[in-house]
Amino acid sequence: MANLIEPHGGKGLTICLLEGAELEAEKAKAAGLKKVTISPRVKGDLIMIGNGGFSPLTGFMTKADWKGVCENFLTADGTFWPVPVNLDVSSDDAAAISEGDEIALYDPEGDEIMATMKVTEKWEQSADEKKWECEKVFMGEGTPTAEEFWKIAEEDHPGVQMVMGQKEVNLAGPVKVLSEGEYPTKYAGVYHRPAESRKIFEDRGWSEVAALQLRNPMHRSHEYLCKIAVEVCDGVYIHSLVGNLKPGDIPAEVRVKCIDSLVKNYFVEDNVVQGGYPLDMRYAGPREGLLHAVFRQNYGCSRMIIGRDHAGVGDFYGMFEAQTIFDKIPTPEGGKGLLCQPLKIDWTFYCYKCDGMASLRTCPHAKEDRVLLSGTMLRKMLSEGGELPDHFGRDEVVAILREYYEGLTEKVEIKTHKAATGN
Repeated sequence: MANLIEPHGGKGLTICLLEGAELEAEKAKAAGLKKVTISPRVKGDLIMIGNGGFSPLTGFMTKADWKGVCENFLTADGTFWPVPVNLDVSSDDAAAISEGDEIALYDPEGDEIMATMKVTEKWEQSADEKKWECEKVFMGEGTPTAEEFWKIAEEDHPGVQMVMGQKEVNLAGPVKVLSEGEYPTKYAGVYHRPAESRKIFEDRGWSEVAALQLRNPMHRSHEYLCKIAVEVCDGVYIHSLVGNLKPGDIPAEVRVKCIDSLVKNYFVEDNVVQGGYPLDMRYAGPREGLLHAVFRQNYGCSRMIIGRDHAGVGDFYGMFEAQTIFDKIPTPEGGKGLLCQPLKIDWTFYCYKCDGMASLRTCPHAKEDRVLLSGTMLRKMLSEGGELPDHFGRDEVVAILREYYEGLTEKVEIKTHKAATGN
């Protein structure tokens, strides 16, 4: 029997997703509750709270939770957590809600009530508090001072834009989740609940599982990272984001097709599992790397692959800041600390002189001997109809991506940065 890592928080998987008669009863009750419209980000958070991916969270954060997470990586009860999970509502909505009320959380895109919530706290977040959150959560080594950060953050950092654009009031309280939206049907066989991925790993006899985070198409460096992990772990979980991205990013269904092709043609399939999760990117760089490790622990992974510029945005973060942050976080006991550990891997690339994939730790050759590109650069070159260097991507994957770009009627400008170009 496999001995998988315990879920985060020391309480097992905290499942808030209702089923059967309990679900039908709560749906009937929800129809009579005040309806509050939620954003796509909140929808993804709700699903992860529901399916246990955000264990031990059972609802949205209080102001004390928010402050502790931003300042010390700890919720009010001392559980490690790296980024806020808030439910923001307008002042008008908040004025019609009292603490103790039950409300229905409505997704306008799917035209359905996603959850009910018992409001335990209403708390305001001023513009200055939003800026403080941004400095704590999004500011990295690439912009070491607040002055440098704010010169570019509001125009160039999508995570900062998201926080500064949040509504004025936050609601805290436990939720009962009624739906997982379109994900179980749209991504059937790929979308997993944590209990499902754990069952897959257990059935394969895996104990040590490494997770690969993906939001870009899987290129040769990603493939190499996975193969390193396969050598030192029982298996790899290629776990890609199927929630919302920023303009110019490649849709999840195209990326899933690319991964399918790679796994079929270039991996021992028994050693790899592909999955998808429903969150929106927060673009929080190193802090997001920590969040990736937290919920991968819930999915049954004991290692989180962290390479160059993990979850990076532009030049806001140091190239390996998402690795070093793991060495600086608090380590509470009793299951409240992060157990999933980083698998730190140096910058990887194809080297013509080595005649194969290599990293800065193994390759002694010069920059001009290496194929130094990123997923961002891949998207830019394909969107502009350019030719890719040899050995950057597998032919099968490039063909899928070219077909996608040729079918686009509108082009989106893709900005590059130092991490994307190898400078």
